Amino acid sequence: MTTFSGSYRGVHNAHPETGAGNQQDISSVPVSQYFGESTFGLKQMRERLSKEAYEDVLRCLEGRQNIAKQTADAIAVALKEWSVAKGVTHFCHWFQPLTGSTAEKHDAFITIQNSNHSELTIIEHFSGSQLIKGEPDASSFPNGGARSTFEARGYTAWDPCSPVFVVEDGGTRTLCIPSVFCDYHGNALDQKTPLLRSVDVLSKESVGFLKLLGDVDAKTVMATLGAEQEYFLVDRDMAHKRPDLVLCGRTLQGASTARGQRLDDHYFGSIPSRVKIFMQDLGEELYRLGVPVKTRHNEVAPSQFELAPIFEDMTVSADHNALTMETMKRLAHRHGFMCLLHEKPFAALNGSGKHCNWSLRNDKGENLLEPGKTPHQNLRFLAVLAVVIKAVHENAAALAASICSPGNEHRLGGNEAPPTIVSIFLGSMIEKIYESICKGEATTASAEEIMSLGVAHLPKFARDYTDRNRTSPFAFTGNKFEFRAVGSSSNVSVPMTILNAAVAKSMRDSSSELAEAIKSGSSRDEAVIKWVGDTVSKHKSILFSGNNYSDEWKREAQSRGLPVLDHCGDAFKVLADQKIMSFMSEMGVLGESEIELRANIHSERYVSTLAIEAEVLLQIVNDFVIPAAEDQLLSGGDVAELLDGNVAELYEVRESKLKEQFGVVLKNKAALEELLDKLEGLEEDATKAVAVIQSEIKPVVSSLRNGADAIEQMVSDRLWRLPKYRKLLFAHA
Repeated sequence: MTTFSGSYRGVHNAHPETGAGNQQDISSVPVSQYFGESTFGLKQMRERLSKEAYEDVLRCLEGRQNIAKQTADAIAVALKEWSVAKGVTHFCHWFQPLTGSTAEKHDAFITIQNSNHSELTIIEHFSGSQLIKGEPDASSFPNGGARSTFEARGYTAWDPCSPVFVVEDGGTRTLCIPSVFCDYHGNALDQKTPLLRSVDVLSKESVGFLKLLGDVDAKTVMATLGAEQEYFLVDRDMAHKRPDLVLCGRTLQGASTARGQRLDDHYFGSIPSRVKIFMQDLGEELYRLGVPVKTRHNEVAPSQFELAPIFEDMTVSADHNALTMETMKRLAHRHGFMCLLHEKPFAALNGSGKHCNWSLRNDKGENLLEPGKTPHQNLRFLAVLAVVIKAVHENAAALAASICSPGNEHRLGGNEAPPTIVSIFLGSMIEKIYESICKGEATTASAEEIMSLGVAHLPKFARDYTDRNRTSPFAFTGNKFEFRAVGSSSNVSVPMTILNAAVAKSMRDSSSELAEAIKSGSSRDEAVIKWVGDTVSKHKSILFSGNNYSDEWKREAQSRGLPVLDHCGDAFKVLADQKIMSFMSEMGVLGESEIELRANIHSERYVSTLAIEAEVLLQIVNDFVIPAAEDQLLSGGDVAELLDGNVAELYEVRESKLKEQFGVVLKNKAALEELLDKLEGLEEDATKAVAVIQSEIKPVVSSLRNGADAIEQMVSDRLWRLPKYRKLLFAHA
């Protein structure tokens, strides 16, 4: 593997501890020459395997058979030789358990060679069985009550659809094998297995639907994904002085700065030099790992940024997003930053999301959600789009629940992110076409509309099929849907699995409906057009083009019968409702027990997260806020006696306000301590614990924070030992 000082990296003057430094010479070597050099995929297999073994791999990827043992052994030998030559000493099955992060257990490429001599002989060895299956201890991973502690066995299994990759960190090199994870009885205890199932069933049902439309040669349909990743970068040394950032990934206390994002000058602004160096390092690392990152820019809030990749097949894209988040945090540390992926790290500033751009592609490479150049392609586009509208409407509650999390609860619906009310934005052009179809009127799409900016030397360009509605949670953007409500720290597999399963169910039901319509005697195209009109008319209540942030929309959504989830507690009830979630088991994506254990894990994780935050807030209040207030009050002494008239009165008013907020803090501190004792007594009943958090703990936490923030603004800076927002957010501006 190329090291950081190698031919692709130029020369760095690195800080001896952090590794951060100015890059003196950016190499002119094109990305195309080193893209994917740290991955072992089909290209490397084609070069290193026999023709028979390579064809066996292709048959496996096409879903026609499992990889033969001799092929697995050949791949393992090739992998071992390839990675050891790069300095790799250990391998691991890299998987995504239900913890919200990734997991790995490292094993060395060594074994003892049998010898007649007493001298111990070690050789590098890696077998097909080691490649295919691993055996971690499953007892300590979240299982939602599905298993007891003594039922410890679990399995990781290689997913050959994702390339194997090498990660270098501080001179160590590890071969990572993307894998799934299940318990002894085959229950999926990871995020990847349900995603793979959903992709498979979506392909099957979509092919059946396309054949009814006349695409008789359709073989597969792949869901594609491009996940835009928002994040914050703050100075690592300052961040480590804040217990909340270290333990919770967000600030639990902190008064707003006077500037904040009020000037709207950060978005798309010039990227700070220190951040740009990090971004360059991150981009090159991800390119070597085969992640096709395309876009980087400043986001709305100060110290907030975004990275966006090119579309990929969904299962690979999901792995790449998880790998991207890991790499961002690792490289941020090297550059003297802390990377914050929390949805709401700072109060009164925009939080971070992960816009998931979702579409469908057939085996010819055609985007099924892109208007075509022929009447058939346009008819297919309108029909597939109608299927998606039906799917989202019928499963809006499940889709809304899929994006609820402790962090996203702070962000959704806050005039910075869409609400948990799922609706679809289509754009005026598509809406007009559907309106005409529903009325039974003939319609033609308008010719490509050309926009002129009225300046002679500026080029003309084509207007998109739709405008952008940044308030919509599920917006059509011309050739894809943008699921904008997903949280920045989320594993994309969760909402994408539910979306895939919902569309697969809609494809199956639509195929039955369409088949009956075609049998009625009308021509196929006439039957399709009529079905499209009937379907859109039936599900038009899910379509909304206005401001999703407004209170009026919430009232209107309720009148339309759309599910409104006010908080995570509502989401957990949806996820636990077997009737609502039955489409997941019907499509073979999650069994009933797998649905139940996930609902339990979501509730348990929410309770644990909020309990940790409350305890850390108490620590901050005890260690920082109360001492600062006491020192300020004591340092005042008899200052008022030295002042005359109105000045003395003003000083006393100031001191009185500080005492008032000190009382607020002490009162709410005591109340929170009592509530945490109450919460501890509910550890066996997550449903009741969630209710206590929502109705009792969160209001007290809010009051305690407000008092602490007010004290921060009234005490002397020399007495306040926590780094303030202005230092955290503008240190590298």
